[in-house]
This record gives sequence, C-alpha cells and structure tokens, in this order.
Amino acid sequence: MTRLMQTNALMLLTTSPRLPLIAAVAIRFASVVTEWEHNRRTRHVLKHLDNHMLEDVGLTPAEARREAARPFWQS
Repeated sequence: MTRLMQTNALMLLTTSPRLPLIAAVAIRFASVVTEWEHNRRTRHVLKHLDNHMLEDVGLTPAEARREAARPFWQS
C-alpha cells in the first residue's frame, strides 16, 4: 500500500507544469523503479506461498508459478 501511494504521489509530481524537464524525468524514473521493486518483491513472496495460502488468494499453483516466473519489468 505504501509503495502504491508513493508511486501515485510521484506521478502527480510529473504532471506539475512548474517542474524542470530533468526533475520530471527523475521522478518518472523513480516511479518506474518503485514499480519494478514492488513486482520483484511480490513475485518472490508468491513463489514461496504454500497451496493453502494460494487457495486463500484464489490462485492455483500453476498460476502462481507462471506469475512468479515473469520478469520484474513486466506488469
């Protein structure tokens, strides 16, 4: 939740008309890296969930393996 709030806040900053171009690029870069880290972390956790926990979140083991195998840069 915190990462999502940070990403949304970063995205709001990039639309500000007062930011210099380099600042907007830096903010966008930070936003992308934050999203990548979130993807990497959640896929790592997903890879280690047991069948009971996967059932609780509505995933089959095959779906979890497929998602966990995706590269961090893919949404």
